[in-house]
Amino acid sequence: MEEWRGSAAICIHNREVLMVRAKGSSQWAVPSGGIEEGETPEHCCIREVKEETGYTVTIKEEIYVKKVVKRGISVTTHYFVVDRISNSSGINDPDQLIEEMAWFSLEGLAVIEHAYPEDEKLIEKCLKSQMID
Repeated sequence: MEEWRGSAAICIHNREVLMVRAKGSSQWAVPSGGIEEGETPEHCCIREVKEETGYTVTIKEEIYVKKVVKRGISVTTHYFVVDRISNSSGINDPDQLIEEMAWFSLEGLAVIEHAYPEDEKLIEKCLKSQMID
């Protein structure tokens, strides 16, 4: 079976989570992408956030590894909570897939269309835990 490995970032700042929307889509997701040759899941996560949003981030912790089979492909995605350490320099996605980035509150998450609905509860949990701190 073909395999795909990637990383995803849950970045929370001022009680909002960073999300991206692909070109031609109405669905939102956390920044994510495929692990390149010789790259660790952590480095992939940091790179994807920078490319898709322009933000520089650092890894706080890995919180989840999602394993699913989609269209006959074994998909493994490492989810990290990250801290934003710079302002955005703008979207610079070499794949030119990202149309827009935005920050969403807990209430905003409830009304958007999610590209990966199975991730919504994990994102909400992270956002709620940051609101308590």
